[in-house]
Amino acid sequence: MKIAIIDRDGTLNALGEEYISTPDEWLPLPGALEAVARLSRAGWHVVVATNQPGLGRGVFDVHALNAIHARLLRQVASLGGRIDAIFFCPHADSETCTCRKPAPGLIEQIRDRYGVERSEMIAVGSCATHLQAAAAAGVQQLHLVCTGQSGHIDAAQELVPPWPVGAKPHADLSAFVEYVIAEQASRAALH
Repeated sequence: MKIAIIDRDGTLNALGEEYISTPDEWLPLPGALEAVARLSRAGWHVVVATNQPGLGRGVFDVHALNAIHARLLRQVASLGGRIDAIFFCPHADSETCTCRKPAPGLIEQIRDRYGVERSEMIAVGSCATHLQAAAAAGVQQLHLVCTGQSGHIDAAQELVPPWPVGAKPHADLSAFVEYVIAEQASRAALH
């Protein structure tokens, strides 16, 4: 089983003013959902891992979050793709927990739920905390998309700390998926 763990805000959708608290505020980035659909059609199980401190702060409730995620799932499905699950940390940044990225808890929950090895997982996101969490959980294939918080980063440049060692930059989620599918085809050709 191959699992792609994708961050939400700034990777799949545009960043909001502070929190995205309604489905109408959730706006996908150009080409992002098409990229997810293409990745899932290529045999990857797509899982979203996202910090949602607005829950812990009382900015929105779980019903609003579920409505946002239902919109995401419907839009990906309408493109012929699938997101298998969405894992989220509901805690405010002031709370102590093991699931708020950069802690590895969410990534470990995904690994345990699907019973996969670290080598079967790939992580992609637009913020350092997502990749740091994946690295802390032992995920070896780390990918940055230069959107959202990382929109200022040039995908042609080598990443330096705070980015985990070995993280590969891509212009956006479409470029990441192109890379993954090309790598998959290359490995298949060798066998």
